[in-house]
Amino acid sequence: MALLMILITCFMIILATSQPCQTPDDFVAATSPGHIIIGGLFAIHEKMLSSEDYPRQPQIQKCVGFEISVFLQTLAMIHSIEMINNSTLLSGVKLGYEIYDTCTEVTVAMAATLRFLSKFNCSKETVEFKCDYSSYVPRVKAVIGSGYSEITMAVSRMLNLQLMPQVGYESTAEILSDKIRFPSFLRTVPSDFHQIKAMAHLIQKSGWNWIGIITTDDDYGRLALNTFIIQAEANNVCIAFKEVLPAFLSDNTIEVRINQILEKIILEAQVNVIVVFLRQFHVFDLFNKAIEMNINKMWIASDNWSTATKITTIPNVKNIGKVVGFTFRRGNISSFHSFLQNLHLLPSDSNKLLHEYAVHLSACTYVKDTDLSQCIFNHSQRTLAYKANTAIERNFFMRSDFLRDYAEPGLIHSIQLAVFALGYAIRDLCQARDCQNPNAFQPWELLGVLKNVTFTDGGNSFHFDAHGDLNTGYDVVLWKEINGHMTVTKMAEYDLQNDVFIIPDQETKNEFRNLKKIQSKCSKECSPGQMKKTTRSQHICCYECENCPENHYSNQTDMPHCLLCNNETHWAPVRSTVCFEKEVEYLNWNDSLAILLLILSLLGIMFVLVVGIIFTRNLNTPVVKSSGGLRICYVILLCHFLNFASTSFFIGEPQDFTCKTRQTLFGVSFTLCISCILTKSLKILLAFSFDPKLQKFLKFFYKPILIIFTCTGIQVVICTLWLIFAAPSVEVNVSLPRVIILECEEGSILAFGTMLGYIAILAFICFIFAFKGRKLPENYNEAKFITFGMLIYFIAWITFIPIYATTFGKYVPAVEIIVILISNYGILCCTFFPKCYVIICKQDINTKSAFLKMIYSYSSHSVSSIAVSHASLDSMNGSVTMTNLSSSGKSATWQKSKDLQAQAFAHTCRENTTSVSKTLPRKRISSI
Repeated sequence: MALLMILITCFMIILATSQPCQTPDDFVAATSPGHIIIGGLFAIHEKMLSSEDYPRQPQIQKCVGFEISVFLQTLAMIHSIEMINNSTLLSGVKLGYEIYDTCTEVTVAMAATLRFLSKFNCSKETVEFKCDYSSYVPRVKAVIGSGYSEITMAVSRMLNLQLMPQVGYESTAEILSDKIRFPSFLRTVPSDFHQIKAMAHLIQKSGWNWIGIITTDDDYGRLALNTFIIQAEANNVCIAFKEVLPAFLSDNTIEVRINQILEKIILEAQVNVIVVFLRQFHVFDLFNKAIEMNINKMWIASDNWSTATKITTIPNVKNIGKVVGFTFRRGNISSFHSFLQNLHLLPSDSNKLLHEYAVHLSACTYVKDTDLSQCIFNHSQRTLAYKANTAIERNFFMRSDFLRDYAEPGLIHSIQLAVFALGYAIRDLCQARDCQNPNAFQPWELLGVLKNVTFTDGGNSFHFDAHGDLNTGYDVVLWKEINGHMTVTKMAEYDLQNDVFIIPDQETKNEFRNLKKIQSKCSKECSPGQMKKTTRSQHICCYECENCPENHYSNQTDMPHCLLCNNETHWAPVRSTVCFEKEVEYLNWNDSLAILLLILSLLGIMFVLVVGIIFTRNLNTPVVKSSGGLRICYVILLCHFLNFASTSFFIGEPQDFTCKTRQTLFGVSFTLCISCILTKSLKILLAFSFDPKLQKFLKFFYKPILIIFTCTGIQVVICTLWLIFAAPSVEVNVSLPRVIILECEEGSILAFGTMLGYIAILAFICFIFAFKGRKLPENYNEAKFITFGMLIYFIAWITFIPIYATTFGKYVPAVEIIVILISNYGILCCTFFPKCYVIICKQDINTKSAFLKMIYSYSSHSVSSIAVSHASLDSMNGSVTMTNLSSSGKSATWQKSKDLQAQAFAHTCRENTTSVSKTLPRKRISSI
């Protein structure tokens, strides 16, 4: 029996020789009569057989390369028409069909279209030329197909002549939505715009940004490529390479181009995701070669081949890597599966496809189902036969499971919708017409109804949008190996309107997460805390990672730039992922430096109190009386107390009150202190000056109360004007990178400088007066210590100016506190500590007699010095009589010195030592 089958097959192969088309009917794949004829265009064969590189004569050759999947699409159209004919949708009206094989060639499809446009009741080859086709009645009322956009565009431009409805079931090129160029075209699938948008969304969602794309060199491929480039840029996805394959299998360069593309894929090692907009036969050859070259990638499949059993059954197809694809939304095609079970009952007299299928199937009798499709394809490349033994046909049609596996649910459902759309439109059109008459309507009338028709399938309602598209959405599929076989499983649905993926269960979510494990990036991912620094490459996806600078952050991966923190309130270190709130700082009470300064201030206050107690207890001693009296001492000590106390206003959280108080309190109290010391300096200089002119000058200006009030009053005026016009206030300093400094803003640097400058002027005058009295009696030399105190003051404040100007932060107030303490301690120590030392440790010289003895001793020394000075002057003048007069001059000088001594003592003790004055009689001075 097996031998008999082989002999029959060989006999058929010998009879079926390749030859050109003899009649146009040779390309009619299947026909069925009816009142209304619907045309069909399907690429049942993959190419035309030709021995030449390009046609040299206008001949249409025979087709080879029988495609099982497209054969099933043809059967789906036949089945859908039969469903309508067997229903009550068109009562009394029968739909017929005339299906042509385009052989995947535009030329053949155009020839078939001419037959669709031929006039009714005339030869099928008669097409009339008219200026107005409104009343023209062609044989065919509508066309379904073709599958490829390239062919569909060419056919549609011809059908536009008569506005014959053309319903596409697979042509997804975006340009076909243009109703100006393709007014008679509609389709039951979404535009490629939505598919490409979904692909770009999936790629972006999976974290891929460095991919390749392979398309066909035709209108469909070029349009898909252009749209994908736009969508990729919108989703920050870069295309590493764009490769193009010849559109038709008859092109002899396909194999060479496939090898070049695969070599490119190998070179681009970082590209692990490749988008493929190819036809099934392209992908079949591409994958077979990729398996040989051990190429393992992530492939994004278009609706052309995402569910093609021909490709999923390639041996070792699992070695190519993962495949995720998009396919048209599936519908209920169970009735079609039943149709395939009973395919052997279908009349085959007018269906050449069934005959050819039977012939090829008979040649592959002992081939298992997984290899059967390729066997049929290979066999069809070698033989052209449409005759087969009927008994053999019936036996081989029993392999319906094989056909069921090759049926692509999305495409089968789209063809059903296309037929149903026409059926419902014809029903609406024929309600007021006798459609059993072929002249009942013209195609353009059917087109008008079809655009607005609403039809149902499986309980779902459908209608075309303004662009003639049926936006049913997409299913996202994943190829998975189950029990050793590659199976196409549904992962999710893509909602066109909301641009979201609808994931049904947790398992599918895990599948999506697994996709993210695949890396396809030009550059390593920049972690949070870094930003992308683009290189000179043309691709934005190729970059280097750079740490975010200070006060900048990034909280996501691959951020194009770091975000700036709010510099006033927040900060961030280098390579930060968040901004930190700035810490508010000021010289706090619990700060170690503040505590130290407070201790020194308290110690100073204690010294002031101790000195006050000592002076109070020794009120009537010469040292205390010679210090200007207790009132002046108390005023000076009070000033020191206030100066030490003013330092506390520099510590703690700044307030408007403390900011205004601290400078004015220090300025006024320190000025009062210097004013009192100035009067003491004048008094001392007046008491021990022997120059009459200087004494006269000093007597005129020596008004202690007036001096103190005047000097202090000027400072009060300065501070008052300062507080009125530019008062110090609290300022929030945000210039530092990590902290906010609460500080007192002085309001006016000029006023602040004027206050300090005025004190410096008083101190300088005081220093000059004290310096002149530096040679006073050793135990009474207060002027010398005042000089030292003023020197300490000057050194401290001269040092303060550059330090204050260059210091910033919370320790700026500490600088001023330190200067205040140094100057205050210096003056306090130099003014009062020597006197306290005499009062406590040298009580023997703190007596009236010792005090007077010291005064007389200093006076005698001063008189001797004056005498020597006069003698020197006379000798220089060359006076001969100087020797005679020296004794009388000396006597006069001696007498004058005695008067000055008495006057000095009187000045010194006038206010506080009246009893001492009375005890110094002139006779005693003379005797001394």
